[in-house]
Amino acid sequence: MATALPPLWRNRDYMLLWGGQLASTLGTTASQVVVPLLVLAITNSPEAAGVAGALRSLPYLVFSLPVGALIDRWDRKKVMIRCDAGRAIAIATIPVAMAFDVLTLWQIYVVSLVEGSLFVFFNIAEVAALPRVVERAQLPQATAQNEAGFFTANIAGPPIGTVLFQAVGHVAPFVANAATYLGSLVSLALIRTPFHTERQHKPLNLRAEVMEGLKWMWANPLIRYMAILTGGLNFINAATPLLVIVLAKRLGADDAAIGSVFSAMGVGGVVGSLVGGKLARRFTFGQVIIGVMWIEAILFPLYVVAPSFPVLALVAGAYYFLGPTYNVVQFSYRVAIIPDHLQGRVNSVFRLLAFGFMPAGAAVSGVLLERLGAVPAVLLFAAWIVAFAIATTFNRHVREAAPL
Repeated sequence: MATALPPLWRNRDYMLLWGGQLASTLGTTASQVVVPLLVLAITNSPEAAGVAGALRSLPYLVFSLPVGALIDRWDRKKVMIRCDAGRAIAIATIPVAMAFDVLTLWQIYVVSLVEGSLFVFFNIAEVAALPRVVERAQLPQATAQNEAGFFTANIAGPPIGTVLFQAVGHVAPFVANAATYLGSLVSLALIRTPFHTERQHKPLNLRAEVMEGLKWMWANPLIRYMAILTGGLNFINAATPLLVIVLAKRLGADDAAIGSVFSAMGVGGVVGSLVGGKLARRFTFGQVIIGVMWIEAILFPLYVVAPSFPVLALVAGAYYFLGPTYNVVQFSYRVAIIPDHLQGRVNSVFRLLAFGFMPAGAAVSGVLLERLGAVPAVLLFAAWIVAFAIATTFNRHVREAAPL
């Protein structure tokens, strides 16, 4: 008879990891939301504000594959600690420059690029480290708790950032963010569990090591298909915010009402995160993934028939409930079956495919809205989801995925 595992809240190392990341995510979202405001205050240029945001996102697309290979060679815990230290220093240069009245647009660009680059190293190391601090059977629950914390931080962070920016001072969100990075650093330093198995020291061949991760993922038909499916869903997720804004405005919603729709999305995400771990224990992998796909296929067209923005908010909240449920199941399954020495490489390939579709989704959304209008745009994206739902239903690797 299997011994019952203690609850996650009694896992000291996991709670340190989770708490540190919750704090740093809260600080990051609080400062990220005010970076465009700061750029606009300096330049009055929306284009310049957009460049700052793009510079923070660009490193993931450029560096994720080689970083994945390096993370599998290096001490993951040391990488994460050094990234937190680097991000704290980088973000702290902004309030220091503001105090001496020497802040420039180019400094903000450099900070965005440095912070985004260090996030790539940190994020891939964190994903690879989770199976080391949590028992395999508790990975769905831990992933659900991580997702819930992420959504909560993304709900609370932006209003905290704007309040600090307006009521306390323009430096306040950046000082708070630097402090949360230092808090994360301390929590990591207190963790006792090593974040990797024993390493075999061999000469670096970055190309060969990246290819090893790519070949492993491509040889695993389930993980390969889930990477493609996740990319397809993120294509829709990147398109949805603009669609929702346009539809809400058609229904007469003002800016505050539109904000309530996005709050409903966030609440749906938190609830979905909390439920996802329980669904992973109660149902098979295939049942959850296929079920989520068909519910999304049914829900998405409802955006165009919502008679009022409260109903639109309800539809959006229900739709965003499903994403974290999907993520909890696919993420916990994926990291459980990838060998430890390949965690960085395989996850970097997976996440590149998964996130690489997002810029295209945002761009296509704008083009379709401008040229065809909101209703045809929503229906075309709905057809995309239906196509993936059909493909997922007939994919035997998804249907027959063995329990962990």
